[in-house]
Amino acid sequence: MNWNWLQALISGVNKYSTVFSRAWLAVVFIFRVMVFVVAAQRVWAEEMKEFECNTKQPGCTNVCYDYLFPISHISLWALQLIFIISPSLMVVAHVKYREMKEFKFSTTHKGQRLYARPGKKRGGLWWTYLVSLILKVSFDAGFLYILYNIHEGFDLPRLSKCSLEPCPYTVDCYISRPTEKKIFTLFMVVSSAVCILMCIFEMVYLICKRITNLIKRNIYAERKAFVEMQELNSLSGTHSRYKSRSSLRVDPTVSIQNQSSRPRTQQLRN
Repeated sequence: MNWNWLQALISGVNKYSTVFSRAWLAVVFIFRVMVFVVAAQRVWAEEMKEFECNTKQPGCTNVCYDYLFPISHISLWALQLIFIISPSLMVVAHVKYREMKEFKFSTTHKGQRLYARPGKKRGGLWWTYLVSLILKVSFDAGFLYILYNIHEGFDLPRLSKCSLEPCPYTVDCYISRPTEKKIFTLFMVVSSAVCILMCIFEMVYLICKRITNLIKRNIYAERKAFVEMQELNSLSGTHSRYKSRSSLRVDPTVSIQNQSSRPRTQQLRN
């Protein structure tokens, strides 16, 4: 089956996703969805039929099974996958809106572009992407917490005791293939933890990159302002020097009168 269309959908368009997002997508599909669809469902398929208690009392086995598994692992993992994939649809919707806005602007402005770098996460898209990562981490961590509390840990005991009505006494109930189910449970838990770490690393990467870009932008603005100030100072300096030179000019009439009066004074002295 070709997953490329779904990969482009969930990653929020490939050109906007980072390396961490692509790695997260690989872990979700290869180590979670494929294992869930191919193997995990088969392991839990006949769980209710294979669950046994040492009593023939009608309804006792059903009550004990509901007590031990209020939400089955398969149902919980299916909800978890749906919830962690949903935030990526926010990014997809924002990207589609941005592309439509870009198309309308280019058609009305004769091919000009609204976004100078369309492949970059800027403005509202950056915040949407960050919120989607926060939601992914929250959903994964929340479902891990639910799984741990509902089943009292990630372990599946071979023997469980139940004393609920209509059981006549405290009965012993046995889970089928507990070791195999424990392995799949730990596998899904570890893959969820890896996805959480990848999302956290991506959030730190995005925030650090945003801070460095802001610092570089401020430094560039300060340098530009300094260069403009220097240019203004040099222009004002040349203008003041020009004024000082022009103020020292001598009246030509006065110089001609001085030159004409010089020979007469010399003659009188002689």
